[in-house]
Amino acid sequence: MVLVVAAGAFWLTYVVAKAWLDEALAWIDGHLQFALSRDVTEAIRQAGAVSVAASIGGWLLLQGFRRIKVAEAEFAPARTGDASPAVESAQRRTIPRQLPSAPQRFAGRSAELAMLTDALDHATRAGMTVVISAIGGAGGIGKTSLALRWARQHLDRFPDGQLLVDLRGFAPTGEPMSVAEAVRGFLYALGEDPTKLPPDLDTQIGLYRSLVEDRRMLIVLDNARDPAQVVPLLPGGPGCTVLITSRRRLAGLATQHGAQLVDLAPLSEPEARQLLANHLGEERLRAEPEAVAVLLAMCGGLPLALSIVAARVIAHPALPLSGLADELADLRTRLEGFDAGEIPLHLESVFSWSYQALTDPAAEMFGLIGLAPGPDIGLAAAAELAGLPPARARLLLRELETAHLVEQQVAGRYRMHDLLRLYATKQAREHLSDSNREEALRRVIDFYRHTAHRAERLLDPHRHPVGIDAPAPGCHPLPLADPAEAVAWLEAEHANLMAAQQLAAELGMHDLAWQLAWCMDTFHYRRGHLREWRAVWQTGLESARQVGDPAVISLAHRLLGDANLNLDDHEEALAQLTRSLQVAQDAGDLSAQAHAHRILTWANGRAGKDQAAHRHATKALQLYRELGLRVREAAMLNAVGWFEARLGDYAQAQAHCEAALALCRQHDYRVGEANTLASLGYVAQHTGRPDDALTHYHAALALFRGLNSVYYQANALDRLGQVHAAAGRADQAREVWAQAIRLYRGKGRPVDADRVQKQLDDLG
Repeated sequence: MVLVVAAGAFWLTYVVAKAWLDEALAWIDGHLQFALSRDVTEAIRQAGAVSVAASIGGWLLLQGFRRIKVAEAEFAPARTGDASPAVESAQRRTIPRQLPSAPQRFAGRSAELAMLTDALDHATRAGMTVVISAIGGAGGIGKTSLALRWARQHLDRFPDGQLLVDLRGFAPTGEPMSVAEAVRGFLYALGEDPTKLPPDLDTQIGLYRSLVEDRRMLIVLDNARDPAQVVPLLPGGPGCTVLITSRRRLAGLATQHGAQLVDLAPLSEPEARQLLANHLGEERLRAEPEAVAVLLAMCGGLPLALSIVAARVIAHPALPLSGLADELADLRTRLEGFDAGEIPLHLESVFSWSYQALTDPAAEMFGLIGLAPGPDIGLAAAAELAGLPPARARLLLRELETAHLVEQQVAGRYRMHDLLRLYATKQAREHLSDSNREEALRRVIDFYRHTAHRAERLLDPHRHPVGIDAPAPGCHPLPLADPAEAVAWLEAEHANLMAAQQLAAELGMHDLAWQLAWCMDTFHYRRGHLREWRAVWQTGLESARQVGDPAVISLAHRLLGDANLNLDDHEEALAQLTRSLQVAQDAGDLSAQAHAHRILTWANGRAGKDQAAHRHATKALQLYRELGLRVREAAMLNAVGWFEARLGDYAQAQAHCEAALALCRQHDYRVGEANTLASLGYVAQHTGRPDDALTHYHAALALFRGLNSVYYQANALDRLGQVHAAAGRADQAREVWAQAIRLYRGKGRPVDADRVQKQLDDLG
């Protein structure tokens, strides 16, 4: 051995570049591993040959010498044929390369790829023992593709090999892979003799961890079912990185093993388009932009859905994209359309693997949420839908969330991907009886109706009520405490209330349909949701006709007319309001007649017919006095005064509005008080009292803001600007008019916005 070292020193006087050292050492290691399987003498001969032939320096040879000395000590028993298990394992040490190729079609996920890299960089700097990233998401979201993409981009950081196993946690057939099977597979890949493995699982796990202890390796655990399947496969060495993919959120790995959870959302529209272009080519997409837009919308950013679309297009290259777009746009055939003829490209099958892993109660909840009206659902509504206490419903929703079948983008509110919702609806129709489905929907619609009714009464307690029957059995409306809570609930549930009303009409629950429209009335006009206001009353009028009650029909015509009036469709408003008055007169309903005259007052005023408006206001005031409705009397005193001011009779206007203001304050009628203050501001503005006008308008604006009445805030700001402009205060006028324009445009009032913009332009 001394001669070997001397020969190396003789041949090499100078040390070669340091960049060669690692590669040369790896070469020595390779020759040593080969030789050590024979005997120590051969190992020495190989090392000497390497030292001379490699033409590297004495320092490098010294490293080889030290390794040979270690090998001599470890393999001395080999001379007598008494090798230890550790020796035999070292003899067979191999470098596994189990990763498949990176996905050929990939787009987006830059943030998630960066998260994985940052986690590895941070762990390297901090000297952490093992890096674990758990990639979670629904079936078809692209978890495995992301893992392989990242792994292939960072192979240089795992020189000692890469292990991969499909744990079959959500496989279409068979059971999930056992820990024992997974460990044996890793041991085989690491070079262990299958016939000489320890008999018990714990020892096998220990051997596996020993073999990877000092290695820089990547271990990919794909398609895991739960932490119990994963934890035994986690190494303990400082150089290993573990990527886990699962359809379940593996929160236990984060709390107990420091794993980073990476949950995948659907691709953005640009990312989805890029993925489709990667499959089909940009030229194909540019040829049919409208069809591409439909296809992207139908896929909802789900990579698997996009791949299925691409596969179907590729299978029929001569057919236009528009044909497939039309098929997928049809709600009745959309789910079945995501089928490219094989299991990996069959969306329903992929979804079913997650569904089949649910407990029976969670599977039922999943189906019911698919039936629920609206884009999302709150906990209370979900509990009503399922007929369960909220605490039990929360547990089932948590199971669905863990399985990535629903998500909470806002605390306490649950949402499904559109394609998952279609699948859930299909499961509900197949596994729940017609009566169970109808009862569930009746409960949740009734929940929305009664809670909305409570909100309406809080927002406008002086409004003339409508008869509403008791909640359905098992329905528990929310006990809203105050107007602020009512507005917050209505804002959160607005889209669901709209959908619930439409569903009630479709199911023939016509009383519920028109009453839901009524329950949203105050919220709609105060918040300026004018198109939605008209839409619910278009549905409400059809349901009212089905109910057949003249009082309900008159009400529906009246409130549809009111919505059209606020959308500046004066002709349609007058037509609906005239019909409302006619139905009420035919039925001899004085209350309905008074309400019709009240809205006709404002409709004629908007049309510039101030004399007609004054006549309707006077008639409404008379009827309300006969009926003893003091709050409505106050409202019409203000209306009479307003149109007197419009007609130039400011003294009478002042008197009527002051009487209205006193009556409003007597009955704590804040909406009426705010409107009357605005009228008094108008009178002051036109009688040379700008300071009084500003005082009244500011007081009205404060009340409107307290009432969350965006619609009337804009009106008050508009008039404040007029007073400032007339007084030469251009800066103040610009400020309030700019606010008014934003509110007008935001609430769909372009005519008013354009008018104020012209005032602003004229100001200079």
